[in-house]
Amino acid sequence: MLTEAMLDTIGARSEGPPDAEIHMELKYILCASLMFVLAQSASAALPGDNADGKRLHDASCTGCHDTGLYTRKDRFVRSLDALKKQVEGCSHMAKKELSAVEKQNIIKYLNDQFYQFR
Repeated sequence: MLTEAMLDTIGARSEGPPDAEIHMELKYILCASLMFVLAQSASAALPGDNADGKRLHDASCTGCHDTGLYTRKDRFVRSLDALKKQVEGCSHMAKKELSAVEKQNIIKYLNDQFYQFR
């Protein structure tokens, strides 16, 4: 039930819609707001430096393959865990000594640019 102050705030005290309609409108507004906030935070949830990840990727990964590997329909990487394992494996195969932070930056770049895993 809406409080008297809430009814005054939304201008629905005496001539507004019945309480059930007000509840539905408020629920819709709250749900839409929550979905927007969650969508924004989900893409920013992965730690790392995107710009440094791109720099490292361009210097370390493109010697073996181009970015078409990430977007092809039969791509191998299908989850964030698989992406992490692939970056680990690729750095080993390329004989690159990358720190944990550098690997995380590459993962962030690849995920933000190509995969969008949550």
